[in-house]
Amino acid sequence: MSLYQLAHDGDADTLLTKLRESESAAVRKRAAELLGGLGEDLDDVDRREAVGGLIEVAAGDEEATVRGAAIDALDGFGTGAVERLLAELTGVDPEEGADWVTAKRFAKALSADQPELRMAAANALGRIGDGDVVPRLVGALDDPDARVRQRAAAALGSVGHSRAIGPLSGLLEDETPAVKRAAADALAMLDGDAALAPLLSLLDDDGETLRWIAASALGNASSAKPVPALAAALTDESEPVRRSAVFSIVQLLSNAPQARSHKVRQAVVSELTAVDDAAVVDPLVAILSEGSQRPPRRNAAWLLGRVGSAESRDAVGDALVDALVDDDSTVSQFAATSLTNVGGERVERRLLDLVADGAVADDARAKAVFVLGQVGGDRSRERLERLTNEAEDKEVRKRAFSALSKLGGHA
Repeated sequence: MSLYQLAHDGDADTLLTKLRESESAAVRKRAAELLGGLGEDLDDVDRREAVGGLIEVAAGDEEATVRGAAIDALDGFGTGAVERLLAELTGVDPEEGADWVTAKRFAKALSADQPELRMAAANALGRIGDGDVVPRLVGALDDPDARVRQRAAAALGSVGHSRAIGPLSGLLEDETPAVKRAAADALAMLDGDAALAPLLSLLDDDGETLRWIAASALGNASSAKPVPALAAALTDESEPVRRSAVFSIVQLLSNAPQARSHKVRQAVVSELTAVDDAAVVDPLVAILSEGSQRPPRRNAAWLLGRVGSAESRDAVGDALVDALVDDDSTVSQFAATSLTNVGGERVERRLLDLVADGAVADDARAKAVFVLGQVGGDRSRERLERLTNEAEDKEVRKRAFSALSKLGGHA
């Protein structure tokens, strides 16, 4: 059985065995990463076992990549896991004293001889989020070990202090791509034009890697400011840059604070309607149809009803109809509302087929009936009339009756 399947099944015991006993460093590293993904979904017993195993590996595995993966995986178990590692390695009990006291003690570990200890300290300080340790984290951006620089940059993004903008901007020229990416992500998390400016300028850089890093990172912003620049990047000559720009635009919808959400959505729709269909619709369809993360898929479903031209209607309609049967009820709900904006004969035909399919869940059929009430014609009226009398599910009958009223009632 693959490691991915073990993680999908929540089999922490077997993953932990692979982490401890596999002779392959690649397998141990991947097992650590997947354990971190399970994180707080585990029950108390499995959680304690997983954290204990990750601490053991983080402190003693012979491969640096495996130790680093174990340290990062501990972050997936919430407050206390990384701190337990630091407590074991430093003798500092994180339960003793206030957060700022613990932060000062852990900050000292940024000067430890062991790079893994410095990495763990940076992770823990990012989680604690105390602004007083910003100077120590900024100092760690010059660490000789790239893994420490990467985690210090990420921690500064979590702490979120303007004092980090200059040092993080300088780190965009680091020789290690992972460090550049961490610095870019951290800058995007900081509020204000000063933090976003270096990332926006990178979108025009001659280097494809730097443009990709900037396009990927800007999705972490909490304002609509990056939207025009990301929309322009949809015509970049590089496909990875274009796809990252689309994903970041979708991500911005998820990250926007509630007070700014409407403004961000308006800005996104305004910019995307001016971009060629192929640059927008195809990636959005891919996110909706092939993505695994719920928030981007939800926002892709929402956007597909508001961008694109008549030429892309069939592709958009097919993707949205398919999403009506999605396991995520919010994705299917957004797909339904977007379909009311798309319409067309092909959409109506596919919805009628879905309603007639007895194998389809009643909730999906009810959503299809709702859409038919908005976009259907005579064929839909005939089908809806039959459903008001024949459908076994009460919600389907109710939706059919309501949809008929929107189509003008019984013939």
